[in-house]
Amino acid sequence: MPTVDIHLPHHRYTVHIGSGILARLGDLTRGVAPHHRAAVLSDGNVEATHAARAAAALAAAGYQTVRAQLPPGEEHKTLDTVRSLYEVLLGARLERRSPVVAVGGGVTGDTAGFVAATYLRGVPLIQCPTTLLAMVDSSVGGKVGVDVPQGKNLIGAFYQPSLVVIDTDTLATLPARELRCGLAECIKHAVIRDAALLTWTSAHLPQILALDPPTLVELIERNVQIKAWVVMHDEKEAGERAHLNFGHTFGHAIESTTGYSRYHHGEGVALGMVAATRLAIVAGLCKPDLLATLVDLLRRTGLPVSAPGDALPATATLMEAMTLDKKVAGGRIRFILPQGPGQVTIVDNIAPELVRQAWDFLRQPPALDS
Repeated sequence: MPTVDIHLPHHRYTVHIGSGILARLGDLTRGVAPHHRAAVLSDGNVEATHAARAAAALAAAGYQTVRAQLPPGEEHKTLDTVRSLYEVLLGARLERRSPVVAVGGGVTGDTAGFVAATYLRGVPLIQCPTTLLAMVDSSVGGKVGVDVPQGKNLIGAFYQPSLVVIDTDTLATLPARELRCGLAECIKHAVIRDAALLTWTSAHLPQILALDPPTLVELIERNVQIKAWVVMHDEKEAGERAHLNFGHTFGHAIESTTGYSRYHHGEGVALGMVAATRLAIVAGLCKPDLLATLVDLLRRTGLPVSAPGDALPATATLMEAMTLDKKVAGGRIRFILPQGPGQVTIVDNIAPELVRQAWDFLRQPPALDS
C-alpha cells in the first residue's frame, strides 16, 4: 500500500493509497484519533455505499458513530449546510478529541473539513475521498471552506487532516463525467511541475479511463506526491502553493457566474487552463506547442476546451468575477501562467485587454484547431 507522508512545522500526517483500504479505516483512525466517538459526514451519493462501509469499519474498531448526510452538489457547499452539521455534532455531544470523517468528493471534504476546523475550535479530521478530483487535490493540503454568492471558497481556513485514506475501489461507482473532472487536476499537476507525468498521463489515458487498478494507484500516488511537495514548501500559499491554482482563476469565474451548475469544477479548470495557456502565449511567456499538447490531452480525456455560443456570460461579467478571486493582491489579479511543460510562474501585471482576448479565445472553437 503506497503512502505519502506530509511533514509540516506544526503537524504531520500520512496519505494511504490502495485498493480496498476503506476496510482498514477504523484501525488507521485509531492511530491518530483514538477517542470512542466519531462522526461520518457524507453526501447522498455515497451514503448507502462508501459511507456505510466507513461507518462499519469504524464500528469494528470500537467507535460509536453518528452519521450526517450533506445535500450533494456545489450549490449546497454553504454556511447553511455547515450550520446543520453543527447541530448534528452538538446533538451527539461530540468532544474535541472526536474525529470527523469526511466520505465523498471535494464538496463533502471541503464542507466537512470546515466543520472540523471550527467545531469546538478544531477536532481531528479524517479525509476519505471517493472521487479522483478529491483524491489528488482537495483531500490533501488542508484547504477547507464553503462558497458564498460572491464567489467560490471565499469563507474557509487552512486546517490539515490527521489522516487521508484513499481507496481506489470507490472510483468504480464514480460517474464518467466526475472521473474526467478529476483528470483535469491531474493534468494541471503535470503542467505545473512534472513534464514526465504529462507524457505518462497521455500514454496511459486508456488504462486510466478503464479504471485499471495498478495504473490508478500510480496516477494518484504521483499526483499526491506533487501536491504534498508543494504544501510542505508553502502551506498557506505565500508563494509556490499558488502554482496549484493554474487554470483556477478563469475556472472559478466560470463556475461562479454560471451558478455552479452548468460546469463541474474539473470542467471549469480545463477551460481555465486553456484560457491561461492562451494568455501566456500572447503575453510572450510560452510557446504555442504547449497549448496544442494541452488541448489534445483534454479533448481525449473528454473535457471541454471551448465554450461557444451562450455557454459563458458576457466577458465583462467574467472579468468582474475574477476581481473577487482569493488570489487578488493589492487590487491586481495574480495569474498562474505556464512557461513550458512542468513550469509555471505568477504574474500580476497582465493588461486587461489580453485577459479579454483569452476569454474570447474560449468562445471560438475553430481557433483551437488552427
